[in-house]
Amino acid sequence: MSAESRDYFIVGQRFDAPALAPGLYVVATPIGNLRDITLRALETLAAADTILCEDTRTSARLLDHYGIKGRREALHEHNERDKADAIVARVADGAAIALISDAGTPLLSDPGFPLIRALAEAGQPIFPIPGASALLAGLVVAGLPTDAFAFHGFLPAKAGGRKNALEKFKDSRETLVFYESPRRIAGTLATMAEVWGPRPAVVALELTKRFERTRRGSLSELAEQFSGEETKGEAVIIVAGATETAVAAADWHAALAEAMADQPLRAAVDEVAARFGLKRKDVYDAALARKAKG
Repeated sequence: MSAESRDYFIVGQRFDAPALAPGLYVVATPIGNLRDITLRALETLAAADTILCEDTRTSARLLDHYGIKGRREALHEHNERDKADAIVARVADGAAIALISDAGTPLLSDPGFPLIRALAEAGQPIFPIPGASALLAGLVVAGLPTDAFAFHGFLPAKAGGRKNALEKFKDSRETLVFYESPRRIAGTLATMAEVWGPRPAVVALELTKRFERTRRGSLSELAEQFSGEETKGEAVIIVAGATETAVAAADWHAALAEAMADQPLRAAVDEVAARFGLKRKDVYDAALARKAKG
């Protein structure tokens, strides 16, 4: 690459990119909004000898937007193992190579792992250029615990495999995070409700994009919401982990009756929901039913 081409543009203003040390640079790119690129990512992509793209046509939208003209080469799940050794050799010869996926952080349900492992085994330098991630974007808006969480990517596409996979996570205490395609959201939520029961969950759709939206509710409520809806864009599903012990319905119903005897309905509902870690709507519905019976 010529020295003149190591540049990028922001709103028409040209910037020079400093030279890179040899190595592979794992570069996070926007998951929707092109402005979510970091300055360091732009410098790295502009200065790299080669940019490895999951799909060069998809990456062109981002690279062309910022005037980055460097050499682009496809690296995806079908060729990454075959190409790994040659790329390791190029890095060993002094090349600075950037790795990007179609969106977000490479390797998180995206290609790149065989290449990173090959470079690590060869003792070649690997540099992270952090940035956007749908996993983290969904997690931080969910309102579920973030002190411990587990990311499980995409579940199996077939219903039987999906159910078997979810059974393995049934007793996991940490918040659980999954990616899902739009055509399988309803089925996945329904299977989660069947296997895990009425846990709180969040579905984050089209994060950082124009029609970004977040749905909250129990797994069964969300499954019902999505059952008759045509959904676009991949989703992040975030689900509360298993509680330490299951709450016996008889116990909280008895506590609700006692609370309603000497408190206003809403105050009784709030107390019982907080005390037993229950979804407020479930307790409120039970309170209304109890009140209707007299």
